[in-house]
Amino acid sequence: MNTQEVANKWAQMCREGKNLECIQELYGEHVTSKEMPGVPYSEVVTGKQHVWEKSKQWLDNVVEFHGGEISDPVVADNHFTSKMSFDVTFKDRGRQQMEEVCVFEVNDGKIVNEQFFYTM
Repeated sequence: MNTQEVANKWAQMCREGKNLECIQELYGEHVTSKEMPGVPYSEVVTGKQHVWEKSKQWLDNVVEFHGGEISDPVVADNHFTSKMSFDVTFKDRGRQQMEEVCVFEVNDGKIVNEQFFYTM
């Protein structure tokens, strides 16, 4: 898959709530995931299994999704970006409205880097 195809598939799977399946299908084995400084878990995670576990931990902390949106991806060469917004109730911190910009790098048809930008 080229970057546009990976980006479209990523957006489709995330909109369908298939986040963990998305990691299994679209992410490279040595992917790196970067969060904002100060997150309550690791800021940098490396390896597909560790990224999957980080995502599962986040999802397991969700009590209820009240709403959300994932923008259509914008592609530039081997990178794409998307804006995500969520209205979520978490077990450990209650209800939050969140907005973030996500940037992804694709090599050989797989996501190899992801980074999330948001206000803590």
